Amino acid sequence: MLAVYYRPPNQVEEVDEAFFKQLTKSSKAQDLVVMGDFNYPDICWENNTAGHRLSNMFLDCIADNFLFQKVDKATRGEAVLDLILTNREELVENLKVEGSLGESDHEIIEFTILRKGRREYSKIETMDFRKADFGKLRELIGKVPWESRLRGKTTEESWQYFKGTLLRVQKQTIPLGKKDRKCGKRPPWLNHEILQDLKNKKESYKKWKLGQITKDEYRQTTRECRGKIRKAKAQNELKLATGIKGNKKTFYQYIRSKRKTKDRVGLLLSEEGETVTGNLEMAEMLNDFFVLVFTEKSEGMPNIVNANGNGEGLEDKIKEQVKNHLDKLDACKSPGPDEMHPRILKELIEEVSEPLAIIFVYENSYNCLSWPLDGTKEPTSRNLFSDIHVKIYIPCTIWLLRSSS
Repeated sequence: MLAVYYRPPNQVEEVDEAFFKQLTKSSKAQDLVVMGDFNYPDICWENNTAGHRLSNMFLDCIADNFLFQKVDKATRGEAVLDLILTNREELVENLKVEGSLGESDHEIIEFTILRKGRREYSKIETMDFRKADFGKLRELIGKVPWESRLRGKTTEESWQYFKGTLLRVQKQTIPLGKKDRKCGKRPPWLNHEILQDLKNKKESYKKWKLGQITKDEYRQTTRECRGKIRKAKAQNELKLATGIKGNKKTFYQYIRSKRKTKDRVGLLLSEEGETVTGNLEMAEMLNDFFVLVFTEKSEGMPNIVNANGNGEGLEDKIKEQVKNHLDKLDACKSPGPDEMHPRILKELIEEVSEPLAIIFVYENSYNCLSWPLDGTKEPTSRNLFSDIHVKIYIPCTIWLLRSSS
């Protein structure tokens, strides 16, 4: 929707409220671009602040509806009076403010409206698990003699060897593919039977137009095809709802596809009372806030090894702990900085639990640390994580094992 709006400088509050309601309704229904002379000279768009009550009401309306104001230069004197509002930031591009038309004291605003928004296709390749050969993956990982390969290595060297081996075998058994494009993609409910019914419906329409069949026969074909489509859609939604625990991504992807507009983060207010608008600043501010909800849980040191260095039978115990933690991984999550996908780790629970346990309890992994049997005293040597603090997966796993011991 493309709209033009003019607001007189002395417009009453009731008219402003009526416009705000109409703007709210339009922004949620479809793609929207509103342009015109709004006559709010006291608004500072750099900080999103205003000196008058009516101007602040307008700013609140824009924030509540997640609208974007694209004009950042003065259009009359030193004030930004002419605005361009949109509910999709990528809908308006190539905006210029320069020159004037005739005797007008307003600047000319030139911009481009993209009909459907510029679609940015990702070039990132992802693993295609539908074509993965998990049987061969288990076979190759299971053939690796982990104990002999990890002997004599430090914790960091052992981890790097384990990671490199797993990623190398992963590339051999799981092909990569680009993300599916939304355009031209069939809906999940469209099977071969319904596709054939749609073709029959199209043929029936042509025959009806040529007088080869009656109108009632065409209507009957149309009703049957429409009924099958509705049934297929209902079955697909039921399948997504019942399988949400095992496949959350597909469920929420379907929910997002039904939304008319994209949810965006509104303006944030810092502790100093200043409005935060930059993407980086907003991300840092939200990250600092979310970190506050996490608390450290300490249950004391586990009985990893006694002062004499005796670790007999410890590998089997930690191997079971590793299996338990791997089994709790969410296979729908994305891989972390270590590039190890949770689904692959869950598929290889039996195969990877052995090398991980070896890394944790092998002599060169704990010879730098001596923990007493009662687990009440602090370690007597340097920190176990000193060699691997730059890694993400291993320290987290070790910490989980420490907490559950």
